[in-house]
Amino acid sequence: MFIRPRRNRKSAVIRDLVQETHVTTNDLIYPLFLLERPNATLEVESMPGIFRLGIDQMLMEIESCMKLGVRAFDIFPVVDEKHKDKMATKSQDPGFFYLKALRRIKQEFPEACIMSDVAMDPYSSDGHDGIVDENGVILNDETLEVLAAMSVAQAESGVDIIGPSDMMDGRVGYIRQALDREGFTDVSIMSYTAKYASGYYGPFRDALDSAPKSGDKKTYQMNPANQREALYEAYLDAEEGADFLMIKPALPYLDIIKLLKENVQLPIAAYHVSGEYAMVSAAAEKGWLDRKTVMNEQLLSIKRSGADIILTYFAKEFAGQQD
Repeated sequence: MFIRPRRNRKSAVIRDLVQETHVTTNDLIYPLFLLERPNATLEVESMPGIFRLGIDQMLMEIESCMKLGVRAFDIFPVVDEKHKDKMATKSQDPGFFYLKALRRIKQEFPEACIMSDVAMDPYSSDGHDGIVDENGVILNDETLEVLAAMSVAQAESGVDIIGPSDMMDGRVGYIRQALDREGFTDVSIMSYTAKYASGYYGPFRDALDSAPKSGDKKTYQMNPANQREALYEAYLDAEEGADFLMIKPALPYLDIIKLLKENVQLPIAAYHVSGEYAMVSAAAEKGWLDRKTVMNEQLLSIKRSGADIILTYFAKEFAGQQD
């Protein structure tokens, strides 16, 4: 007998009937960049179509996204150099624009899911995710105190999910204890579990002006060559109280997404990062590929590999094509 798999591909209707993987707006979190000036709008040059927004503009953007079905947002602060210091003190100041904006977003959109970023680098004069000593060493345990205080301050602003992106050892458990101690037992933690020392972060660092002033992040972010280490990190974060585990970036690490999905019971998130977005945008502008087709293929591949949640700069664009 001659087997003909093509019969299940012969029409659009049949292809849709047998499609194994589906991406919906329910799977997506949209990262947004927050400026201090309320009415400001500034495009990220290396991410065409992505804008840094003041709170007034961001509220309109969130409203627009909600109407399209995107209901989860990860907010990152763009901090002016004048506010930065070695201890990232502005990250804990309830009067600082980031925490004030988070409160306002939750007040105006209580039904939205708001995720915040926990790391020192946006606020640090050194541009690192932890405290830097006089010899250029990133101090792990001393940094935990800052991250915990930052997390509590963000929880007080009403966020739903804390996102520790720093990769310090033990920070998930330390933050969980601090949140619980202050009564924020319902605030979730999405741990950046396998955050690799990647070259795909360049446009993001452009957007936040948060690149390290010296050295690199290889002593705390993961070696791209390592797979088993990611599983080790996942077990530790789960044990310490994480609610979601994230892999970052997504496309070069589909094997890591699959590995964690098959070995850990927590929901798995993948961050489709700025460099991945920028490559598609640049190639599409040159006419070298079709933007919509590649966007959909990339998101499908991330979901197919096992991601339950995808953080992507394509979220609004993806949602807009669904009608």
